[in-house]
Amino acid sequence: MDTFNLLMQGFATALTPMNLMYACIGVLLGTAVGVLPGIGPAMAVALLLPVTYTLGPTSALIMFAGIYYGGMYGGSTTSILLNTPGESSTVITAIEGHKMAKAGRAAQALATAAIGSFVAGTIGTALLAVCAPFVVKFAVSLGPSSYLAIMILGLLTVTAVLGSSKIRGFASLGLGLAIGLIGMDPVTGQQRLVFGIPLLSDGIDIVVVAVAIFAVGEALWIAAHLRRKQTTTIPVGQPWMGKEDWKRSWKPWLRGTALGFPFGAMPAGGAEVPTFLSYVVEKKLSKHKEEFGHGAIEGVAGPEAANNASAAGTLTPLLALGLPTNATAAVMLAALVQFGIQPGPLLFENEPVLVWGLIASLFIGNTLLLLINLPMAPLWAKLLQIPRPYLYAGILFFATLGAYAVNLQAFDLMILLVLGALGFAMRRFGLPVLPLIIGLILGPRIESQLRKALQLSAGDPAGLFNEPVAVVVYALVALLLAAPFVVRLIQRKRLATGSQSPSGTTIG
Repeated sequence: MDTFNLLMQGFATALTPMNLMYACIGVLLGTAVGVLPGIGPAMAVALLLPVTYTLGPTSALIMFAGIYYGGMYGGSTTSILLNTPGESSTVITAIEGHKMAKAGRAAQALATAAIGSFVAGTIGTALLAVCAPFVVKFAVSLGPSSYLAIMILGLLTVTAVLGSSKIRGFASLGLGLAIGLIGMDPVTGQQRLVFGIPLLSDGIDIVVVAVAIFAVGEALWIAAHLRRKQTTTIPVGQPWMGKEDWKRSWKPWLRGTALGFPFGAMPAGGAEVPTFLSYVVEKKLSKHKEEFGHGAIEGVAGPEAANNASAAGTLTPLLALGLPTNATAAVMLAALVQFGIQPGPLLFENEPVLVWGLIASLFIGNTLLLLINLPMAPLWAKLLQIPRPYLYAGILFFATLGAYAVNLQAFDLMILLVLGALGFAMRRFGLPVLPLIIGLILGPRIESQLRKALQLSAGDPAGLFNEPVAVVVYALVALLLAAPFVVRLIQRKRLATGSQSPSGTTIG
C-alpha cells in the first residue's frame, strides 16, 4: 500500500501542467530522432542535456524519459517501413516488419509495434515500481560465469534463424563475430584486425554496421534491380489490425515483456539480446512458422514488446543502484549528477518526489505514445507510396547522416560504404543478414564475460561453472544440443519398427 501511495503522489507531480508539457515534448522529440537512422535516444538526450540546466531535476528527467521511450518507438518505424534500424535494439523488428510492409501490411506492423510497446512499457513500468529492489538484488548477484552462460545460450539459438542453408548461415555468423573482434583486446590492449588504421582501434559501432548492412545494402540491391523490372509503389493495405492480427499478437506481447524486463535490469543486459530471444521463441511457438522470413506479425509483436520492457528494466538499476546499463541511462545518470543528486540505494529515500514522479511519467509518456502514434500508423505507411528511386535516395541520405552522427567522423562513412557493399553481396549470394548482426552483438560480450570469469578463477576452467544460474543454463544448453540427435534416434527406431511385420519379417 505504501508503494501505491507513493505512486499516486508521483502522478500528482507528473500531471502538473509544466511536467505534462515536458513529457509531451520528450515523446515527440524521441519519436522524431528515433526515425533517423543512427540518431537514437542516447544522442538526443546528450544533445538536450545543456538545455535542462534551467529546468528542475524532476522536469528534466521526465523529458528525458519521454525521449527514451519515444526513441524506442521511432526506431521501429523506420525498421518496418524502410528496413533501416534507427537503433541496434530495433534490428530484429526489421526482419519481419519490412516484409509485412512489402506485402501491404505496413499499418498492421506499425500498429502491433505501437500497442506492443504500450503493453510492455506499462507492465515494465509497473514491475519497476513494485519489484525494483528484488530484481536489482538478483541481477547484481549474477557473476561473469552466469552472464557467459546466458550469452552462449543466446548464440546457440542463432541456429534457429540461420536460413535455408546452414553453411551460408554460419558464414554470416562468422562474419559478425569477426567484425566484433575489430579494435583493442579488452584485457591486453593489443590491437586486432585494425590493419594499421588507428581509427579502428575503438571497433566499429553496431549502429553503423546495422545501417550499412540493412539500409545501404537494401538500397544498392534495389538499385541493381530497378532497370530489370518496372518501378512500383508498395500498397499501404488496410489501416487497422484485424481480429486475426490481435489473436496472433497478444501472446507475443506478454512473452516479449517477460523476456525484456529482466534483461534490461541486468548490468550486462540491454535490449538486443531479449529482442533476439523473443524472435526465436515466437518462431518456435508460432502455428504459422512458414510465414517467418516472409512477414509474420509475431516477429514484430514479440521483439517490440521485449524492446520496450527492456527500456523500463534499464531504469531499475539506474535508480536503485546508480548503475547505467546502456548509453541513454548513462546520460540520464550524468543529468542526475549535474543536479547534485547522488544516485544509488538511498535515492528512493532521499528523493521520493523525483523518483516517483519519474516512474509516474513513464505511464503517462507510454499512453501519449500510443495516442499519438497509433492514429498515425496509416499516415506513416503512406511513405511507402513514394516512388522507389526517391525513397531510397532519401534512405541513403539519412543513413549517411546517421552513420556520421554516431562519432562525427568521416571515416565512418567509408566503413558505411564498405559494409553496405558487403550487405549487397550477402543478398546477392543468399547469406542471411540476421546471424551477422547477432554475432556482432554477442561476440564481444561473450569474450568479455569469459575473460572476467577466467580472471576471477585464476585461469581455472571450473570458474565457468561456479554459480547456480550458470549450471542451470549450461544444462539447458546441453539439452538443446542433444535434442536433435535424440529426436532423430527416436524417428529412426519408429521407422525401423514400422518397416517390419508383427512376425518380425521385413515387409516388401
